[in-house]
Parts: sequence; C-alpha cells; structure tokens
Amino acid sequence: MSATIAGVLPIVHTPFTENDAIDVPSLQKQLHWALDRSIGGYCTGMVSELLRLSDDERNELHREIAEVDRGNRVFVAGVGAESIKQSCQFAEYAESIGCDAVMAIPPVTTKTSEQDLLSYFRTIASSISIPVIIQDASSYVGQEIPMTVNRELLERFGRDKILFKPEASPIGPKLSELRDVTNGEAKIFEGSGGISLMDSYQRGISGTMPGMEFLDGVLAVWNALEAGDIQRAYDVYFPLCALVALQLQAGLDGFLAVEKYVLKKRGLFATDYRRKPYWFELDDETIAELDRLLAKLDDALAD
Repeated sequence: MSATIAGVLPIVHTPFTENDAIDVPSLQKQLHWALDRSIGGYCTGMVSELLRLSDDERNELHREIAEVDRGNRVFVAGVGAESIKQSCQFAEYAESIGCDAVMAIPPVTTKTSEQDLLSYFRTIASSISIPVIIQDASSYVGQEIPMTVNRELLERFGRDKILFKPEASPIGPKLSELRDVTNGEAKIFEGSGGISLMDSYQRGISGTMPGMEFLDGVLAVWNALEAGDIQRAYDVYFPLCALVALQLQAGLDGFLAVEKYVLKKRGLFATDYRRKPYWFELDDETIAELDRLLAKLDDALAD
C-alpha cells in the first residue's frame, strides 16, 4: 500500500448529467480540487450514491477514480452489497485497479444474524490482500454491527487489515465502546459530516470521512485539532456544525441534496442531479439558510 489510511479522507460524490449518466469531467474536477488540499486520500461510500448505481457503473466510477494520479494519497472503494458474492466481486475488482483499501456496509435489505455478519466480512477480507474498513451506517441505513463482530474480526485479521467506521447512534459513546472493547487497538474513522468531529477527535479517532461539500471546513477543524489550537477548531466548527444540521433533517437524501447543491454552486459539478427516486427537495428557505451559513463558514476560514 502506498500510504497510511489516516487523516481527512473525503467521500467522493457521483456527478450525473441531465441524461442520468456519470459525468466524468465533473468527477475529475472534483478529484483534482480535493487533491489540491491536504487530504489523506478519498473514498466512495453511501453519499457516492453507490446503492443507486448498477454494478457496471460502480466499477466504472471506481476505475475513473483510480486512474487519477493521487500521488501517495489512498483510495478506499465502497464495496458493500446485498450478497457476499457481489461484495467480493466489487472488492476483487477494486484491488485489481489499484485501490488501497475497501469499505463495506452490511446488506441493507435483510436482517442478518451475528454469524452471517461475521461470514460476510470474513469472506470479503479473505478474498483480497488490501485492508477492509467495516462500516456501520445504521444511523441512517441498515442494521447495527454488534461489538462482538467487530472484536472478532480485529482479533482474526489484525489492525492493519481490519479498520472501522462506526456510525451507529449515539455516535460518541459507540465509538468509545468500540475503542474500549478492542483495548485501543482498533483504527477508527468517524463519518458524521463534521457535526461530531470535535467530540470524536477527543475519543481517539485515526481520521474522518466527510463529504466533499464542506471539505475546507473539516480540514481546518482537523488541522487545528492536530495542532492543539482548540479555539481555532471551534471557530470553524460552529458554522460547519450548523450546515451539517441542515443536512441531517432529511437523512441520506438531505445529505445528497445539500452536497449536490454546494458542489454545483462552487463550480465543481455541472448539475445538481440526483439519481431517482428520492423524497427530499431543498425549498427556497432552506437554500437561503444554506447560503447564509456557507458565507459564515467562508468568513471563519478567512480569519
């Protein structure tokens, strides 16, 4: 592997044309924009709309991302699916195109037993030589992964092979529980979009996986925390936190709506098209509040 998986690792958003195809030029613009910043790499995940892509489209997305020269920054490909066979195929393809790690959620259309969860993640991990990040996205989709499953996977494969992105609620206490049941061995990443970053950092995370839309704000908070400048971290965190609160009101659809709006507004995406179906639309008053808060975030970053 070319680099350590750590620090700020934003989730790549999937831009679409008005004809509902992946917009490769916008995708590349997003990636190069992110690589101009002090990120540790990037990932694909739930807000990449992976579950709304065909299998061929997911592989196309990952191939396009992998082909961009990222230097020594990592690329973590999302491979979670509804069957072990699908997930292993995604994982094996990701390794074949040069991804540095994969990240997997459990199946979301069935309630899976503890033993079946273990079999699912064990089989993925055994099918590839690169690390696997175990993602518990149950605060917005799917089921919670029991701590016993996390601990057994870590004990079996080791901390360099198995990493974690716990997003079960309540995020802070669950993160600490995972840290404690693994005796501090687990490498843990938070994925709250930034709203829980201050709390999560104090609990010993190895990094954060936000969306791209507020990346400059998350980077500023992370770098301030790493430097021990708590006041600077809070100065940027407060408008960032308010922005993420607007996203949270509508779950995954809320995150996607805001992300696409901001990336188009910033000139990174040609459209704010989201793959249908979805239930949430930004109304004019929410957009007005978004714009006010974006201005406050920009002011905080400029100070």
